[in-house]
Amino acid sequence: MRTAHLILTHANPGQTERLIKRMSHPDFDFYIHLDKKTDMATHRHLGRLPNVFFVKKREDVKWAGYSIVKATFNGIREICESKTDYNFINFLSGQDYALKPAPVLADFFKKNSGKEFMSYLDIESEWQEGRLRYQKYYLADYTFKGRYLLERIINSLTPMRRLPYGFHPYGGSMFWMLSPAAALYVADKVELDPKLRRFFFLSWASDEFVFQTILMNSPYREQLVNDNHRYIDWSGGGPHPKLLRAEDFDDIKRSGMLFGRKFDLAKDARIFDLIDAEG
Repeated sequence: MRTAHLILTHANPGQTERLIKRMSHPDFDFYIHLDKKTDMATHRHLGRLPNVFFVKKREDVKWAGYSIVKATFNGIREICESKTDYNFINFLSGQDYALKPAPVLADFFKKNSGKEFMSYLDIESEWQEGRLRYQKYYLADYTFKGRYLLERIINSLTPMRRLPYGFHPYGGSMFWMLSPAAALYVADKVELDPKLRRFFFLSWASDEFVFQTILMNSPYREQLVNDNHRYIDWSGGGPHPKLLRAEDFDDIKRSGMLFGRKFDLAKDARIFDLIDAEG
């Protein structure tokens, strides 16, 4: 069985190239979704690397918008339409990096076939601030002048939003390792149901709770392992994780995680060298 690595990126082709080369393995394929705003010419050379494909249906991704989810769904569908027998889709960004060498990753995917890896929290009891992402209406995929004023007017005139169908809300990191069947289940469940699609479209950063909510309210719940095997440092506070540098290497190493984020090759190349030298 093979593993498909789905990479969402919009910049830094050199860093994406290093990620792919670090993970190069006979059992791995790479599917790159390049933001529609980015000129394909900047990344086209990546298609000459072994087992690299570009997601054909590109989205103009807006931060915290449903467009991130849509881009992910597009990648999932193209992976499934390839008819390749994948045991996992591993979802990455262009600012992620493999903390373990490719043979170790391949062995992990082989040994854990049949499981679904995704970090999740019960929003009602463990991540209550996450409720703000869907209790109000957001227009994150729009950029017109007066957007925020319109949001305030809409929310002043409408009742608090609730998840359709009595679903219990779960959230967490947008990055996961799922079987193609589970990933496609989420894409179909949301995209083919106008009520669900509208709900997530009008939420804030639905990429951080759509997969958790749908899968935890589905038969796949029993296969879910609450761990996405990512090292992410949120100690800096705010909406973005800390940028990992060479001084973080010991903590990264001790974590034992498979992947980490986020990294920036232009700001600290040494951390990449340290990780590669470790094996």
